[in-house]
Amino acid sequence: MRSGKCMKRWFLFSWGDLGICVVTLLCAAMVCMLLSPSSSNDGFACPIFVLAVLLISRLTDGYLFGLVASVVGVIAVNYAFTYPYGKINFTISGYPVTFLSFLAISLVTSALTTQIKQQERLRAENEKEKTRANLLRSVSHDIRTPLTSIVGSTSAILENPNISRQKQEELLNDVRNEAQWLIRIVENLLSVTRIGENGRAQITKREEAAEEVVGEAMRKFRKRFPDVEVSVQVPHELLMVPMDAILIEQVLSNLTENSVRHGKTTTRIEVSVQRDGKLARFCVRDNGCGIPLEQLGSLFDGTLKSSETASGDGKRDMGLGLTVCTTIVRAHGGFIDAKNLPGGGAEFSFCLPLSEEEDE
Repeated sequence: MRSGKCMKRWFLFSWGDLGICVVTLLCAAMVCMLLSPSSSNDGFACPIFVLAVLLISRLTDGYLFGLVASVVGVIAVNYAFTYPYGKINFTISGYPVTFLSFLAISLVTSALTTQIKQQERLRAENEKEKTRANLLRSVSHDIRTPLTSIVGSTSAILENPNISRQKQEELLNDVRNEAQWLIRIVENLLSVTRIGENGRAQITKREEAAEEVVGEAMRKFRKRFPDVEVSVQVPHELLMVPMDAILIEQVLSNLTENSVRHGKTTTRIEVSVQRDGKLARFCVRDNGCGIPLEQLGSLFDGTLKSSETASGDGKRDMGLGLTVCTTIVRAHGGFIDAKNLPGGGAEFSFCLPLSEEEDE
């Protein structure tokens, strides 16, 4: 079984790799033809074709085209760039060594390149699995907590028919709030699903007015948190940003909601967007209690643990929301950061490229 896999690795073929091999060898031949009139000896051609073999081995999969390039290179150097020109003569002193050198370079470079590519694929798969595991852990916690509260409140109403009207309303309000929280979790999961496994393929970006996206996110925020003061700062000139407006609105919603839920004493939120060189910088500041220092280093890596109350009931943590924010921002080619403010409170900011070229 292992020998079969090795044989497949040796003879991997694709038309793209064939094109790379042909073009690279032709370029090497053209360079040698340009240099031959100005060279007093024939030794200049060997290093050029060695370099071509290295490039082909690096840019193609498997060993096939590296081997082909080494054989073609030896023949080309012998036939076209070694005296007597236009004839193949392998009896020339040193040519067996040259041929073996080409083969050795091809085999070693192809083997190392294949191994590096395999390691890169494994690393990418490990990152995907790590992200899935972190999301599953966050989702499991964030769903379990509101469901437990909903079951407890509804059971209290059903099992206590003589409960007061006021108490019923309090319990039903709790049920509604927890149901709204579950809806937010589902929205986050749908956002991650839209991005896809490769992180970028399903992002459809259009030029959007940043102030309109911020305004829509804040309109929804005010409906959920009417007691929190909100101020918005936007540039005087219209700032158009390539983005998926729905996903960036999701990021702003997550950050502002986290500011209220985890700021504990948050009564005011400031949201701003401005041009920062070739980037658009979005900031969410609050006057809450700030971010615990032990959490600053792990806010965006998906490893943030759920905190626990004195009674052992898990609080809603920031894990899922910030993981979604990080995934969305990176899918746009941007980056996200957080810090505590000197006068108290916290600031979350993320930057998006102002042009598609910056995202490449």
